[in-house]
Parts: sequence; C-alpha cells; structure tokens
Amino acid sequence: MRVSLGAAAALAASASATSLADVCTVSNVRSALPSNGTLVGISMIPSAVTASAVYNATAGMGSTETYTYCNVTVTYEHTGKGDSVVIKYAFPKPSDFKKRFYVAGGGGFSLSSDATGGLEYGAVSGATSAGYDAFTYAYDDVVLYGNGSINWDATYMFGYQALGEMTKIGKVLTQGFYGMSSSAKVYTYYEGCSDGGREGMSQVQRFGEEYDGAITGAPAFRFGQQQVLHVFPATAEQTLDYYPPPCELAKIVNATITACDPLDGRTDGVISRTDLCKLKFNLTSIIGEEYYCAAETSTSLGFGFSKRADGTSTSTTPEQSGKVTAEGVKVAQTIYDGLHNSQDERAYLSWQIGSELSDASTQWNNASSSWEIDIPSTGGEYVTKFIQLLDLSNLSNLDNVTYDTLVEWMNIGMVRYMDSLQTTLPDLTPFQASGGKLLHYHGESDPSIPAASSVHYWQSVRAIMYPNLSAQESLEKLADWYQFYLIPGAAHCGTNTLQPGPYPENNMQTMIDWVENGVKPSRLNATVSSGTYEGETQMLCQWPTRPLWKSNSTFKCVDDEASIESWTYSFPAFKLPVY
Repeated sequence: MRVSLGAAAALAASASATSLADVCTVSNVRSALPSNGTLVGISMIPSAVTASAVYNATAGMGSTETYTYCNVTVTYEHTGKGDSVVIKYAFPKPSDFKKRFYVAGGGGFSLSSDATGGLEYGAVSGATSAGYDAFTYAYDDVVLYGNGSINWDATYMFGYQALGEMTKIGKVLTQGFYGMSSSAKVYTYYEGCSDGGREGMSQVQRFGEEYDGAITGAPAFRFGQQQVLHVFPATAEQTLDYYPPPCELAKIVNATITACDPLDGRTDGVISRTDLCKLKFNLTSIIGEEYYCAAETSTSLGFGFSKRADGTSTSTTPEQSGKVTAEGVKVAQTIYDGLHNSQDERAYLSWQIGSELSDASTQWNNASSSWEIDIPSTGGEYVTKFIQLLDLSNLSNLDNVTYDTLVEWMNIGMVRYMDSLQTTLPDLTPFQASGGKLLHYHGESDPSIPAASSVHYWQSVRAIMYPNLSAQESLEKLADWYQFYLIPGAAHCGTNTLQPGPYPENNMQTMIDWVENGVKPSRLNATVSSGTYEGETQMLCQWPTRPLWKSNSTFKCVDDEASIESWTYSFPAFKLPVY
C-alpha cells in the first residue's frame, strides 16, 4: 500500500516513535491513508487531512476518565461521484495503543458523533458524517429531499455503508499511523444498543469480515415492522374505543409484575420468566383492583430519534383514581397478543407481558375532560416520512386506520427498505468464517423493541446457517461464535425502574477475552443495581436456556420446551419471509 520513498520514510519514522507528538502530524496521517484504488469506490482527499494532539481530556460518552490522543479528520469521496464524507478519528498515544479499532453505535436515527469511545480500550475509534453531516443532522431530518422523493444516498449510508467504510479506512489508517505492517492484526470491535444494535447487525451482515467482535443490544432491526409497531397500541385503543387513563395501565403492569414475580422461583420484584407469566397468568384477574395516581406536570424532550429540539412538550396529568376495568384489561391483552390482520393472521410479535405499556399512553384533554389517543412520534413519523413520503413529523390522527392498515404499512416498509434499513440478513457466513464473535443481548421487559424480536432473528440465523444439523449440534455450532442473552426484567438498553433486575456492565471485556484470549463465555456477567439484591452478581443464562431459581441465592439455566414455543412466531400475514 506504500508506493513512495517518502511514505516509506514516514512509516519508518512512525514505527520508532515513542511520543504522541512524533505521530500526530498531518504528514504522518497523509502517508498512512489508503492509496486510491486499494479500497474500491473510495477516493481519499489528502489535502483535507487535519491532526492535532489532545492532552488529558475526558473522552467517551459520559466518561470522567482523561486521555491523551491524536484528533484526526480525513475526507473521502465515492469515486467519480463528487460527494464528500468526513470522518473523525481518535488515536491513543502510542504507549496506550493495544492494536484495536473500536466502532460505537448511535441511537434513534443518529449515528454516533463521538470519535473517542475506544480510548478506554486502547483502541482507535471514529465517527462519520455519512455524507449528510450526521454530526449535525439526524437521518430522519434528511431522508426526504421533498415530498415523495427519498434521499437514497443518505438511506444507504445510514443503513450500513458509512460505518463499514469508516472501519475499512480506519483499519488501514491505524496500521500506517503506528508504523505497523499492512498485514499486522488490528482487532476490530463494534458496540451499540437500540439503533446502535441495528447498526452493529448491519456491520455483521454487510462487512462481517472486517470485524472480530460485535456487541449488539436490543437491535432495532426489522425496521418496517418495528417502527409501525409503535402505532399499534394507539390503534388498538381506537379500535376498541377505550382510552385508559395512564394510571390504569400502570396498575395493570405493576399488578402483573407482582403476580408473575414468584413464577421464576424467587420473589425479588423481577419477572425473570415472562414466558411463564404469559403461560400461567390471566390479566382478567386484575379487573376491579383499585388504582390511584396524584396529579403531575411533566416536561418531555421527546424520543431520541432526532437531534432537533422541537419535540419538547409540557403536559399536565390530573389526579387519577378508580378500579381496573374489563376494557382496560382488554386493551392491554390486545397489545401483548400482538398485531393480527382482519383474517386473524399474525403480522408481528409484541412486547412481553409485564413490560411497561409506554406506547399506549393516552393524553388528557382539558376541554373535554377526557383521555384521548396519543400517537407516539416514533411510529407516526416513520409512517408519514418513510411510508407516505410526506415531510411531516407525526400522524395527526388515526382516522380510518385499521389493523389491516398497519399490516399494509409494515409490508410497504419491509419491501421498500429491504436492502437498506430492514437489516435482517440471516446468513452471517462471511462474519463466522473470518472468526468473528457476536454477543447479542436484549432486556426481557423492553417496552420499546420487543425482546421476541431478537429471539426471532437468532432463530432465523440458526435455521438458515445450520439447516441440516440436529437441534443440539446446531446449538453448539452457533454458540461457538454467536451467543444471545435475555436480561431478566431489563428495559430498553438499560435497567428498569419497575423491576430491579440485573444488567451486564463489562461486555467489552468479555468480548476482548473471547476474541484475543480464546475465553469463550457460557454465561453473561450482570449486576443488580437496586432493590433488595443490589450488588448481587448474576451469570445470565445463554439462550435458549432459561433461569429458574432454586433458592434466594441460586438459579439454574434450564431447558423448557413450552417456554421456547411461547417465544416462537410465524407471520402468515406477509407473503415474504420475515427473518
């Protein structure tokens, strides 16, 4: 890759360098750039390189640690296209570098804008503008040029291309920057949750041979189905013509948690087995229970699917009291059962019983003194911009919207964005064949992205990649490189205020040990952060085994066929397979 004596000299100089000042120069970065033609379709722009040393600065999202590193920007275009993509990289000082490259996921409709997330691991890391200034704009800000006109360049870059290109360029740049040979190993890792989890899956699926390890939490894949699902609870309320007070829904959820908590063998405020809750608990038993919530005023910044600040709203909720109604239970049960079309064919899976019913929240109308439908913008904006192709931030109403309408929207989204946002390719052979390791996790009581979504993808990969092996053989083969864990009681990419359960805190160390030291995990380390058992360490069960407490201090990971069946879905409402 080094084609000139000047570049070779620069390489030799950087190889013997011992300080950041020696390597953190524009000339060293330029000499390390991949030569045009070596990465097909990518043309670097050397004149745009910048490099500056940063000393004792905090780095990483929310970190209080300080690091010394080289802040670099490089720019490239797609050959012959005339566009411009800017990438920020953070290079650890040479004494801190551990031959690693790290990619951090974003969230919502945003790629990560922080290039320093890898410094704590001794890794080079980066962040990309994706060609649409992703440092400033969220993807949903730019998905449409105007009504009816999709920005496909931004769609593919956000979908998977930008991170893949950032990684390919970054690995070559890392080798040259530190004076490594072009054949030297740079361990490459990905970590992210929510859409960051989807972004990670996009890399495993599209650029699998580039990554040694990927940690993907609660991936927002199956975009067409997942985003429309956010509109399903409001549609159920309209269809059933009942708009429950938020306090009634909260009572239904909390009463379910209380009733199902002991089914896993320990009473600790956590439903560790939502499958047992689903199989054994009847929501109708809550009818007639009293609820009460005091009046409150709250301010919401909106969901994190956009960097814009215009989603801020303030609302006043009146005092609420009453008894749980049959109508309220019917709404909750319909939501937990999942979307079906008018022929009663299943269209999609849903949240686990006991999950907070966030998308079903209603809003108070002072004028009419009644509760009304409240359409979550997470789903409403997707329908207006991505399905109807109208530059609107939410649906204004659900007039004439039926369950069949939702299924139609899901199908349009699945087909339209099949090769960009759907992110459900189940054949991961390039990743597996190159030695990649995948650690996939999901909060079992996630109220945003259903935990069953991740289960279904794991099942799809297993079926596609090992179709001719016995059940046990396929499990063993898959666990060698792809492990999936449900986190009891956990919410969306974090702990749950309603259930004080465990949450994994050192996934990267687990992954590094697996990739670099050959220490294959069989359980996932997690810590209880609140409640009676605060500080307790739990080694989570690897799917498809499930936890069953034998005492207040010990649980086993058991096989349970009825449990697995309750997590298994097919979707006859669609003619195409849904992986």
